[in-house]
Amino acid sequence: MNRALLRVSLACLVMFVLLLLNVNYVQAFDSTSLANEPGNIRVFNEQFQYQRGTIYAGPDTKIAESRLVKGTSTYKRYYPQAAVYAPVTGYDSVYGKTGIELAENNDLSGSSAGLQVHNLISLFTGKQKQGASVYLTISPKAQQAAYTALAAQGKPGAVVALDPTTGAILAMASYPTFNPNDYTTLDGKKLVRIDDRLRAEKSQPLLNRAINATYPPGSTFKIVTGSAAFSTRAVSGPSTTVPAPTRFQLPGSTTVLINNDGESCENGNPPIIDAFLLSCNTAFAKLGIRVGGAALRTYANKFGMNEPDLSVPLPVSPSIIPALTDPDYIALSAIGQFDDAVTPLQEAMFAAAIANGGKLMTPYLVQQVLAADLSPVQQAQPKVLSVPVSSQVASDMQQLMYAVTHNPDGTAYGTASPGVAGVSIAGKTGTAQNGVNNTNLDDAVFTCYAPTSSPKIAVGVIIQGGGYGAAAAAPIAVKVIQAYLGIT
Repeated sequence: MNRALLRVSLACLVMFVLLLLNVNYVQAFDSTSLANEPGNIRVFNEQFQYQRGTIYAGPDTKIAESRLVKGTSTYKRYYPQAAVYAPVTGYDSVYGKTGIELAENNDLSGSSAGLQVHNLISLFTGKQKQGASVYLTISPKAQQAAYTALAAQGKPGAVVALDPTTGAILAMASYPTFNPNDYTTLDGKKLVRIDDRLRAEKSQPLLNRAINATYPPGSTFKIVTGSAAFSTRAVSGPSTTVPAPTRFQLPGSTTVLINNDGESCENGNPPIIDAFLLSCNTAFAKLGIRVGGAALRTYANKFGMNEPDLSVPLPVSPSIIPALTDPDYIALSAIGQFDDAVTPLQEAMFAAAIANGGKLMTPYLVQQVLAADLSPVQQAQPKVLSVPVSSQVASDMQQLMYAVTHNPDGTAYGTASPGVAGVSIAGKTGTAQNGVNNTNLDDAVFTCYAPTSSPKIAVGVIIQGGGYGAAAAAPIAVKVIQAYLGIT
């Protein structure tokens, strides 16, 4: 009898010890994941009872904050410059989050592992729990200029600006946009009506076109084709001549490729720098075939294309160039057509890599995260994403992009030359047939960097149905550059 009781006692002791160990494990290691479970009703109700962290653009511009609802102890999110920053902040609603509100939710809500000590201190001192503040890399001047210029254009489009030396995102604007304040209502039925209405709009205001919409790059892709040609020694320098007939029948096809409006490309055998500044399609189509589909895709990938896991930390839709073996398709892909598709972020990355001597930095939005007592929780550390080209090839491409805006015959001379912009810009225009609209509704594309002597900003612009890149996209990039550099 005593032996049986001993066994039962030992079994109970073991179970008690296991229970004690499990409770401690949950409290010490699993509390954050459990708190973040969407079905945790306690956390759901609690989130409106404390002050969520503030989101800043730059060091001191508030773009999202929590405010007490008058006469209550409930906090509600508020977005001071709602439409301008909507693609960046996203929204925080009772049913979900998007943008930085989602990507940095653990810090903003105060539930991240790095804030556990601060939460314990608040528990003992009796102070109210408070989320950490998130400081973004966004330049308020560049962001405002980008949004204003897009709104003035009035067509769907987006702008992304990067610091080419760090990868910091200086502007990320999308148009049309929405008002995140509409999502802060605490009335669930009202929220559903608002969300249904916005999702039903044909203009897709909730779509972040800067990182989640893709468009044909058009002639801006000649940056990749040119880089591949220099890297593989298909051409040896900017003065190397390339064949550029007025008409080029694509191999194995009845399709005849022409330059813009059927124009000739100098004498039909220009230096590659002239073919680039004039944006001769036949020259770069033939060059693409010479380089080959595999090499073309390899270098495009080095510039960041076909990357499914890029986040900034918002998830980025991959820019695409397919694997091609047919010469006719390779020719079209080499001039940014066929099935090539890029985000405005990717356009900025093209220019940023060339501006930075061939080194592409990983794009990022979050500069630092500070706890309520201003102690650091997170600090950005710029890192290299890839090295698409050598410094020599980057130098060659810099000369080509410089000519586009500085040579009177360059496609962007009229809209982005030093006399127009007040600063030396190097860039590439694109007028992309999108496969849906007619030729009068081509997408306008422009990518560039400035100042050319010491690059501080790289910009990618795409305007859906904007027409010529030089006319519709380049002026927007110029305005963003001027705002960021303080040029009036």
